[in-house]
Amino acid sequence: MDSLKVPGLSIAIINNARVVYYRAFGIKNFETKEIVDDSTIFEGASLSKPLFSYFLMKMTEKGVISLDTPLYKYLYHPGIKDQDKRYELITARMVLSHTTGFPNWSVDKPIEIKFTPGTDFSYSGEAHQYLTALLALQMKTNWQSGLDSIFQTEVAVPLGMKHTSFIGNKFIAENKASGHINGKIKELWLPKSFGGAHTLHTEALDFSKFLIAMIEGKGLLQSTFDEMLKEHIHFSKENELSKIGQTGWCLGFSMKPTTHGMRYLHTGNNTGFQSYCCFYKEKKYGLVFFTNCEKGLELYQKVGKYLDDDF
Repeated sequence: MDSLKVPGLSIAIINNARVVYYRAFGIKNFETKEIVDDSTIFEGASLSKPLFSYFLMKMTEKGVISLDTPLYKYLYHPGIKDQDKRYELITARMVLSHTTGFPNWSVDKPIEIKFTPGTDFSYSGEAHQYLTALLALQMKTNWQSGLDSIFQTEVAVPLGMKHTSFIGNKFIAENKASGHINGKIKELWLPKSFGGAHTLHTEALDFSKFLIAMIEGKGLLQSTFDEMLKEHIHFSKENELSKIGQTGWCLGFSMKPTTHGMRYLHTGNNTGFQSYCCFYKEKKYGLVFFTNCEKGLELYQKVGKYLDDDF
């Protein structure tokens, strides 16, 4: 942390499906020097996606939504460029495996579909936002506090995730670390809308409970876990992720075969925050950390070598 000038860190390591190491280090804010502690909350960024995938899979079990029903049948999307009819092929399965053909973010522009949905890989937060809005509609609630309340009841409380939320609240406002961008403090952000792609707020001990659930098969049917963790898209040799050993995507995580077994992993990157998680189901091992700066992956390059688990 010192060599990389990482201000704050929340980290947990799992062995034999239990947390064996958990620490909170550093400071919340370079200016105030307030200390990071066990209550400090970080932006989870894209670690939102695997947890949202777990939530969505629970809703498929309840019959709220089907993995393979075209999403337009639930909710018409008005933002597709040139009214490209290929979007009518898109399903929840394609969203969670990043095979919709949507861009990562459209940034208020019409959404241009890159390829026939289901035929290739294209990482997309935009598609997750579509699915988030659709899920709220199906559950007859709003995609602000309403959807997060259902998430709390269905996922957070059963898993014991006491301070994990997709929207801002009083506890988060009082305990959130400041993000740091090139040494500058990021303005405090408390999301008002549930973003299945990026708005998660949590810390390492809370998130480790989700990873343990994935390792032990808690909270979902075994058939649901089997569906969630099988490969749904295999990367081409030209894919940038192939070049670092990742071979495909399941429903929520990237997959990387290693000498220790299959690693399921995800990274997170919001402005001023970076995070990483992984787990091995057979070895019952996992790791998660959150930083309040943009040096998270550089940090793991050092930590991963020490743990014999390079990125």
